[in-house]
Amino acid sequence: MEKFDTLTGVAAPLEIMNVDTDMIIPKQYLKTIARTGLGKGLFSEMRYREDGSENPDFVLNKAAYRNAKILIAGDNFGCGSSREHAPWALLDFGVRCVISTSFADIFYNNCFKNGILPIKVSQADLEKLMDDAERGANAVLTVDLQKQEIRGPDGGVVAFDIDPFRKHCLLEGLDEIGLTLQKVGKISEYERHAGAARPWA
Repeated sequence: MEKFDTLTGVAAPLEIMNVDTDMIIPKQYLKTIARTGLGKGLFSEMRYREDGSENPDFVLNKAAYRNAKILIAGDNFGCGSSREHAPWALLDFGVRCVISTSFADIFYNNCFKNGILPIKVSQADLEKLMDDAERGANAVLTVDLQKQEIRGPDGGVVAFDIDPFRKHCLLEGLDEIGLTLQKVGKISEYERHAGAARPWA
């Protein structure tokens, strides 16, 4: 998993509440277990018209936000059915951080497992960040995980909380497999002792 330390990039305002996982990545894209290529399906029902052409009114189709790395979203982001394809699609598009007042638990947990930082802020702070994101190409934020700060284009700072263990895992780029591999020496030692004690097993 790619490490997350400091991220500087354009923030796209998605002023929609209750964005569910089917909106993030519709069911027709769930046939694959590959983590790549899903970016094209991200928010597809809002990004594209019925004829397949782009919807020019959707935020990620606007020139200033096509390469957004951060999403500023309404309450309860990632609700609905459980699908790990949702963070995969965000990551494949280039989004490494989602900021909202609240997240659905399963989506929130899946983000950390895939190298995306979901940040919970107060409603007042979300409104400030949403205002920053409305600036188009000038909507550049810096997310500093080490300092637990979001810095705006005018120098404003929003602090955020995060579980220390999850922070450590993101900073070090450790998913569950990576955490397990850190203990490979102890696992091998256990297997040697277990084999000697139970040679018939």
